[in-house]
Amino acid sequence: MKKLWLAFTAVIIISFAVLGWSGFEIYQQKPPIPEKVVTTAGQTIIPEGEIIEGQSVWRAMGGMELGSVWGHGSYVAPDWTADYLHRECVFILDEWANERFGTAYDRIDPENQAALRERLKTLMKTNTFDGNSNTITLDPVRMRAFEYNFEHYLDIFINGDTRAAIRTGTLTDTLKVRQLTSFFFWSSWAASTNRIDGNKTYTSNWPHEPLIDNKPTSDAIIWTGFSIIMLLAGIGVMVWYHASQKQESIAENVPKNDPLLNFEATPSQNAVIKYFWVVAGLFLVQMVMGVISAHYGVEGDGFYGIPIDQWLPYTVARTWHTQLGIFWIATAWLAAGLFIGPAVIGYDPPGQKLGVNLLFGALILVVAGSMIGEWLSVMGHLKGDAWFYFGHQGYEYVDLGRVWQIALLAGLMLWLWLVGRCIVKAIRKGDEQKPLMTMFLISAAAIAGFYMAGLMWGKHTHLSIAEYWRWWVVHLWVEGFFEVFATVVIAFLFARLSLIRLKSANAAVIFSTTIFLTGGIIGTLHHLYFAGTPTVIMALGAIFSALEVVPLTIIGFEAWDNIKIARSAEWAQKYKWPIYFFVAVAFWNMVGAGLFGFMINPPIALYYMQGLNTTPVHAHTALFGVYGMLGLGLMLFCLRVLYIRKDWKDGIVKYAFWAINIGLTLMVVISLLPIGFLQTWASVEHGYWFARSSEFLYSDTITIFKWLRAPGDIVFALGITVLVLFIFGLATGHSLKGKKPVTPVSEHEKVGPTT
Repeated sequence: MKKLWLAFTAVIIISFAVLGWSGFEIYQQKPPIPEKVVTTAGQTIIPEGEIIEGQSVWRAMGGMELGSVWGHGSYVAPDWTADYLHRECVFILDEWANERFGTAYDRIDPENQAALRERLKTLMKTNTFDGNSNTITLDPVRMRAFEYNFEHYLDIFINGDTRAAIRTGTLTDTLKVRQLTSFFFWSSWAASTNRIDGNKTYTSNWPHEPLIDNKPTSDAIIWTGFSIIMLLAGIGVMVWYHASQKQESIAENVPKNDPLLNFEATPSQNAVIKYFWVVAGLFLVQMVMGVISAHYGVEGDGFYGIPIDQWLPYTVARTWHTQLGIFWIATAWLAAGLFIGPAVIGYDPPGQKLGVNLLFGALILVVAGSMIGEWLSVMGHLKGDAWFYFGHQGYEYVDLGRVWQIALLAGLMLWLWLVGRCIVKAIRKGDEQKPLMTMFLISAAAIAGFYMAGLMWGKHTHLSIAEYWRWWVVHLWVEGFFEVFATVVIAFLFARLSLIRLKSANAAVIFSTTIFLTGGIIGTLHHLYFAGTPTVIMALGAIFSALEVVPLTIIGFEAWDNIKIARSAEWAQKYKWPIYFFVAVAFWNMVGAGLFGFMINPPIALYYMQGLNTTPVHAHTALFGVYGMLGLGLMLFCLRVLYIRKDWKDGIVKYAFWAINIGLTLMVVISLLPIGFLQTWASVEHGYWFARSSEFLYSDTITIFKWLRAPGDIVFALGITVLVLFIFGLATGHSLKGKKPVTPVSEHEKVGPTT
């Protein structure tokens, strides 16, 4: 056990040292933001401060929830970096062709086209940034291209664009549109201009744009090869180790009766039940927002003829869809922690129920307040800097305003105190469960602490730096330490049921956590290949994101172990469906995080696929398939214990389980994945801008695949609805066999689970 703890400690220290050093390198080599942009004739294209103000305009109106920049964001509207770049290139080529040949570029012969493209490449890729004056100096033709693009975006954001799901009046101030155009210009400039004394752009030649020969760098190809080698080597080592060390984790003497049959809930544990009602409600609303967001891809100004875009625009619907996913999953896991805390020591510490209720009120405040603030920001009702503090920050998955972020962090700290004091008491006992409880405390502290990364950027923080910290939240907080926490909780629950050996569980949890975090912490960098970062980020991200996949290759053993646990005793059938949700976690971990994750993670793949529908394939199957299923499994397990002396109508949960999993499979296999592959072909063949253009996304073939999402969505939605009704039915008694109860179990302040 000591060696396992040393390995775990070493991985944490070394990994975060590398991640911290990487952040320093990003800060040092990020694309410069000039004070102003001028022409060689001395004309001002972009005055001082306008690029930063444009970034604020973009964030306040929804940012990444309305199209994307550098490939990060939503999928209905264009990627504004690629869109601006392509429009600028076409404008310049047409102007030159008309000057020299008297006709448009696409009408001249290929030889002359090639000559103009070479001239354009030199113009666009030559870095004219002056660090002394903090100024970019451009050829006058690029000023005319800027004005051309400004007129285009003025029309889109004031008059709307149905195909891009941009409502009329998204912006009403001409100055804000100009500032927004300046920000788009800068993101495009960083993507098309070579670094000083370098032969690649600040975004490593992303996006693919044939007109200026933007194509994958040699680094992208080389580090893709290394990542595959590391993956194969890691799989070999993992399979060998697992074969040599595998032990049966199921207990030798499974009890004849349920050890929790005489369970009596404490007051705080009964107070946790309302958290699960909130989980069910948020889950249902998130599903509705997902349906609306998906439909905006085929009807950009309404929902089956209902013009909802003027009061529920795509940007708001998608914001709520992504944010509510984080909220309900996190709430389910936090509620499980609050339920397990008193179970560990057998009683409620003083004030535990009050703390649980206070935290519940804070949760409701943050959810409601942030959603209202985001709507007000997107609709343009927040003035000055209010968008940043109370509205929409514009960063996907971390959209909520700074005040709500701080309130959420305060709530997490309260949760850590409520759970942590119980765990500390258990650790002090020094019994066999001490290692498991120690890991429980570490993961709980990480959950509360790592959300602070979301406070590391301000109103005007450089986009590359903001992206670095944003992925600390999305990857490390959500995908990292929440999974560690869930692993510990599942092991604890099975141990309390005497279905697994506690000693085996202790070693397995520490080992699996160490292996997972070996790739998981530094693997965060694979999100940052093309976000204005240096080549070293690509190297580290490619290698360690491949290592993230390695432990998933033996995930089938975990699934089979869980199935055997569910079948190990007749009384264990009561826990069958909560356990089957854990089995689903293992399946989607292998498919969603492993297969679909590695499909887009290597640099050469992500170069063409970033921000295409291959991304939501991974997002749906990994975020919901893994972490959502974990949340549902933990919730159902806790509720099963709370209603331990009552029989459930298991057929309802069975239907919900299969409908959710089959619906998710259909959604991905017959809609999202084919669209993603077709977009990848378009990106490779014609350029990234084309794969994200309305021209391509509204083609007949793509439209058919969009509509093919409906069958999977319907099955998925039915499963969710049935599960939500089941959760509420536990309170009313409609989900229980026999007479309807008033309360799940009796309350006793000092009595916990009997084992």
